[in-house]
Amino acid sequence: MDKINRTERGSRGYLASIVMVAVLGGLLFGYDTAVISGAEKGLQAFFLGAPDFKYTDFMHGFTSSSALIGCIIGSGLSGIFAGHFGRKKSLIFAGVCFFISAWGSMNPETFGLLPYGKPSWDLLVVFNLYRVLGGIGVGMASALCPMYIGEIAPSNIRGMLVSFNQFALIFGQLVVYFVNFMILGDHTNPVIESIGQGFSAVMPGSDPWTITTGWRYMFGSECVPAGLFTILICFVPESPRYLVMVGQDNKALSVLSRINGFSKAQEIILEIKATLTTKTEKLFTYGFMCVFVGMMLSVFQQAVGINAVLYYAPRIFADMGMGNPMMQTVIMGVINISFTLVAVFTVEKIGRKPLLIWGSIGMAVGAFVVALTFGNDSLNLVTMISLMVYSASFMFSWGPICWVYMAELFPNTIRGTATAIAVAFQWIFNFIVSSSFVPMFNMHLTKGDDFGHWFTYGLYGVICVIAAIFVWKLVPETKGKTLEDMTALWKERMKR
Repeated sequence: MDKINRTERGSRGYLASIVMVAVLGGLLFGYDTAVISGAEKGLQAFFLGAPDFKYTDFMHGFTSSSALIGCIIGSGLSGIFAGHFGRKKSLIFAGVCFFISAWGSMNPETFGLLPYGKPSWDLLVVFNLYRVLGGIGVGMASALCPMYIGEIAPSNIRGMLVSFNQFALIFGQLVVYFVNFMILGDHTNPVIESIGQGFSAVMPGSDPWTITTGWRYMFGSECVPAGLFTILICFVPESPRYLVMVGQDNKALSVLSRINGFSKAQEIILEIKATLTTKTEKLFTYGFMCVFVGMMLSVFQQAVGINAVLYYAPRIFADMGMGNPMMQTVIMGVINISFTLVAVFTVEKIGRKPLLIWGSIGMAVGAFVVALTFGNDSLNLVTMISLMVYSASFMFSWGPICWVYMAELFPNTIRGTATAIAVAFQWIFNFIVSSSFVPMFNMHLTKGDDFGHWFTYGLYGVICVIAAIFVWKLVPETKGKTLEDMTALWKERMKR
């Protein structure tokens, strides 16, 4: 029988240590998705040298985004894994996927099955398979880390703690921007220019080191945080709500007592059991709108186009004629993490809805100004500032708050399945946005015009406006509500 801490005061230090380990999953999520930003040009140049096939812009868009296919799979599997194996074991599995993917992406010729350093169709397939495996880890972590933190955190600070997962995600992106910058050192990314009809070519004089080696070090650097996360997650407790679902009430009470104190833990156990009369219920038990709202929050988080900026930041800054694109990317990362802190420290005061609405408006303004000024050399500074406004507005709103909603929105008995569906849609639209950015950005109506530039950001701006209206009209405020309160909220909405 588990020894239960019967003191009336919980330990915030114990809670903080658990959350710090869990948010490493968010850091890996950010690291894995942003590592491509520094590596993609070297990777493109490497495969442009393949003798057995022509590497097109579409193929490069797919290769740069192939991890997102794994993210769709991983997020879809997260509900099944979380329900059958628990949150903790599922996160360990995600960590193993991260590590194997990092190693394999660095050295896709592993095991000597393919000749080292020789670009070919077979090597491209193997590389993409390793990236898909990493994506499975990202997809699972993206759904399970907020779920785990939301289920273990006290309701009065849950929004802040779940927001820390997004802070860790953006911090992971900043870390990898800096790591990529350090790996590149005195070397330069290859110069690649479009030659028409969906093809590009490496310009003479491009640095051969970045083409043969640089991108490998960038992908391999993820082995360090991936290994650390996999080891540390073994030492955190299982989610108390999952423990109650599988009949291990004593273990759940032990965990909750250490966090909240014994009396409060007993109250929480009773609240959980009151909403778990069955382990699961049908997906639409609480109405179609419950699932639809969660799904559309995920869709809008990606459809606003943010990851096209995060994944291709050095390419965008290079096209704007900025002196050191990698340095500009690091600066953007610092701004992003600063504005994520705005959400962390205001989400419990201002609420979820206002942050989403104001963030949508800020993004729309930034995107429209980028659309109007991109390509005008005399307005490069305005374009860069607008791009930063667009990115910063996302970071205090849709970035963290969408994940807070994923942890809070759904009733206990459908949370695993509903979260998995919502996050799967997020990754589907992430893939659509990311894989379409390069060909859409390079579109021309006439030779040399900037149609693709203004169309792309104009489209993102319109979607931001629609997102603001959606939140205003349909999304409930969850500030201050317990996870068990959501059952009553959606039952009430069904009666309307």
